[in-house]
Amino acid sequence: MEAIIPKQEWSVAIRINHWAMAFSIFVLIATGFYIADPFTIASGETVDKFFMGNVRFVHILFGVFLVFIFIWRIYLAFFSTFHADWKDFFAWAKLGNFWKQIKFYLLISKEPPEHTHLYGPLQSLAYGGLLFMLFLICLTGLILMGAGYHAGLTAVVYFLLKPVENLLGGLATVRWIHHILTWLFILFIVVHVYMAFWYDVIFKEGTISSMISGRLFRKAAH
Repeated sequence: MEAIIPKQEWSVAIRINHWAMAFSIFVLIATGFYIADPFTIASGETVDKFFMGNVRFVHILFGVFLVFIFIWRIYLAFFSTFHADWKDFFAWAKLGNFWKQIKFYLLISKEPPEHTHLYGPLQSLAYGGLLFMLFLICLTGLILMGAGYHAGLTAVVYFLLKPVENLLGGLATVRWIHHILTWLFILFIVVHVYMAFWYDVIFKEGTISSMISGRLFRKAAH
């Protein structure tokens, strides 16, 4: 039998960041859909109903939380002592390896791509795209938040982002972009979860549990 050895794949900081981001995005999707299409709460006096206000508060709270999580992830990409840094997001630049991974995923070839980086070529492209989507949804979210609040730090942020709002064509366009990005996040989550299970089944390395324990289980090199 081939020896299987554990290998540290993810740092504690990366794992905390991953799950904090995942939880925030799930909360934001749920509250965002309610804000976009609220339903009526039938029971009770109208004066006592503040459900929409509470949902908006939770949405804004986790939106600001996501901004800081995103900034933290960018920091880790450049200043982390672990190997999950900015260079791993450019694994797709090796076009030969990129094509090899596509053939492997399509079951045309049994030869997996070389992992010279932490991510494979397609993963690096997908996670790079995720960071770009995070940037856009945080940017549009801050504009939408600032449009409704005119005091404190929120007002300062909105003042700085007002030219971006004008460049995008106004609040209606910003809200539309924010909504479309939500659906792109849902699509990413579906593909991400599917591929995590796919990797676990094919390679049997503990891909899913690695984001909890930090370790993958790989065959020892001879």
